[in-house]
Amino acid sequence: MSEAGILRPGAVALVTGASAGIGLATAEALAAKGLRVICAARDKTRLDGLAARLEGAHALALDVADAESCGGLLRRLPKDLREIDILVANAGHDVGGRKRFDEGDVEDWARTVETNVTGMIRTCHAVLPGMLARNRGHVVTLGSIAGLRTYTHGSIYSATKYAVRAFTEGLRADYAGTDLRITEILPGMTRTEFAARRFQDRARGEEFYDTFAATLDPADIANAILYALDQPPNVTVAQMVVVPTREA
Repeated sequence: MSEAGILRPGAVALVTGASAGIGLATAEALAAKGLRVICAARDKTRLDGLAARLEGAHALALDVADAESCGGLLRRLPKDLREIDILVANAGHDVGGRKRFDEGDVEDWARTVETNVTGMIRTCHAVLPGMLARNRGHVVTLGSIAGLRTYTHGSIYSATKYAVRAFTEGLRADYAGTDLRITEILPGMTRTEFAARRFQDRARGEEFYDTFAATLDPADIANAILYALDQPPNVTVAQMVVVPTREA
């Protein structure tokens, strides 16, 4: 990759949902490449530990479901980290999910939409104007194969991931006349803390993943993200679906 590329030492990357799972693996992978990584999530204690062990990393307490938290995102960063080159919009959850629609708590459904969709919109809205002004930047959104096909007891989570896909494609259309790149990564089943948080039960979360023939590791998705970022400036990986080889 030439120095004209965005995946270079010293570039600034913001990763939301960086305290665990895919976000954590992505922050680690970017830091290993020499980028200055802003690790953002609600769990500041975890973030402080992460920033302490990753060279050039900065911990940012961020709740994407909170308008004020997102709106003040840039103001709360050191001045030398405000020109963000890369945004990995990864924060999301499915707390209360894997239930038939009428059996779920409507407030759980609403919070899932608020985080997975509205939170992504807020984060992008905070970061994209600066990218546009500099005509430089790469936004990576984390969708899911649930945004390609629905499944039983997944109506709301799938709905949010279909929305992520439409939003990402809309961004790409909006900025087609610029040098900004917009990529959506759509992971298949990836073993993280996601299921434990969905069920509010760690053991049940692990049992859920054990029902699948194979699962991905968060590092697999981080590698896919780095691949998209590492393309020449004239190449955009618009969408990448990543699934286990023995998924069937």
